[in-house]
Amino acid sequence: MSDAAQSISYFNLIYILIPVCVVIFIYFKWKLEFPTVIYAHVRMFIQLIAIGYCLKYVFNSENPFVILLILALMIIIAGYIAPRPLKNKRLSNYIVSTISIFICGTATLYIVTQHVIQINPWFNPHFLIPLGGMIFANCMNSISLAAERFENEKESGLNFEEQRNIAFRASLIPITNSLFAVGLVSLPGTMTGMILSGISPLIAVKYQIMVMCMIFGSTGISSALYLTLLRKYDG
Repeated sequence: MSDAAQSISYFNLIYILIPVCVVIFIYFKWKLEFPTVIYAHVRMFIQLIAIGYCLKYVFNSENPFVILLILALMIIIAGYIAPRPLKNKRLSNYIVSTISIFICGTATLYIVTQHVIQINPWFNPHFLIPLGGMIFANCMNSISLAAERFENEKESGLNFEEQRNIAFRASLIPITNSLFAVGLVSLPGTMTGMILSGISPLIAVKYQIMVMCMIFGSTGISSALYLTLLRKYDG
């Protein structure tokens, strides 16, 4: 491991809590639901520590069924979380979000791992799990934005097509902004991580291009599929 990517002690991680505490204080001062933010960070910490130990086992596994099971669990959890912002949650929201993430996420993951990178073996967890998580998480966020905006637009008196289009555009704002900003305002996580690991920036750029297109395609299609299926489920 290079010096730039040296291990970070848990004690040193305390310092990054300073800006987090500032945001929590703003939540408290403005009388917002600050316990939710605290709970989210505590949960994030526990989940990441747990998954870190879990991945040590998974990355040494040569059983493709274990890898596929983990991917399936990731999809189910993402499908469950996606409708969280909705005020009136129904079973159809969870079903449609899970189906959308499964279809769009797995199709994109297949293209990336089997045709772009061409991993060997096909179930190599070092690629399949991180890339799958990246795709499923972005699909989940995109669907959350689409679902919340679509729900809000129902009260506007617009027809379904207009509501759908507004919600779809809103769901792609984050990734579209990232496309404009990448390389100018920010060096995204994939590229930064590879550079910190000592890999040539030119190689890192190719992977980042793949990631950006992968995220844009999967999020856009999953949002569109969610909105389309939701109409069928809701009649």
